Amino acid sequence: MRGELSGATALVTGATAGIGRAVALRLAALGAEVVVHGRDARRGAEVVEEVSAAGTTARFVAADLAEADDVRRLAAEAGEVDVLVNNAGVYRFADTAGTTPEMFDVHMAINTRAPLLLVGRLAPGMAARGRGAIVNLSTIAAGVPARDAGAYGASKAALELLTRVWADEFGGRGVRVNAVRSGPVRTRGTSEMGEAALQAVARGTVLGRPAEPGEIAEAVVFLVSSRASCVTGAILEAGGGQPAFA
Repeated sequence: MRGELSGATALVTGATAGIGRAVALRLAALGAEVVVHGRDARRGAEVVEEVSAAGTTARFVAADLAEADDVRRLAAEAGEVDVLVNNAGVYRFADTAGTTPEMFDVHMAINTRAPLLLVGRLAPGMAARGRGAIVNLSTIAAGVPARDAGAYGASKAALELLTRVWADEFGGRGVRVNAVRSGPVRTRGTSEMGEAALQAVARGTVLGRPAEPGEIAEAVVFLVSSRASCVTGAILEAGGGQPAFA
């Protein structure tokens, strides 16, 4: 498998930590040149150094995905890419009455609009070259009601629908578009929940434990790879399994 992505360029958003970092490193291990996106230049430099150690090249591009113009600039600076992984996301929890317009807007801007703009700018180039793979990171909250996660789940449910729209729009020209729906994952972000809260959510899955970022990265890499050459418009569950009703 090593070298499978040699000659390919991949843009991974939110690649300076967690799932995005794991994805960037796995793509690099397969030979891809990686465009590392994030907001923290120091952490970005660290990931670029790790990718370089894997034997390929990388560069960091900072951008605020809440700002449409910054998303467009990111696309322009990324240039021609063969793989796009829309990983960056925000999740803030509140009940409906406590969900402010600002909270709702930031979820839609980062989790839904930013991928829309990136696909709009980068997928036509993939289609013109006759090849490309796009993977969007979603969540089990997009399909299963989660308490205090209405805005988060809605933004990801919209992304899942767009995944299917894009699969139809670009599939006839060689571009595959899929999504990975993850469950609880042990990352820097989820650590803010506290270990007890993370474990409580994980106990609601069949496996009964949080996933590690590398496990989700493997699902992403599969969808990017030639082993998924006939897979498009799919929402791949990587959420630890949903228990049966008693």
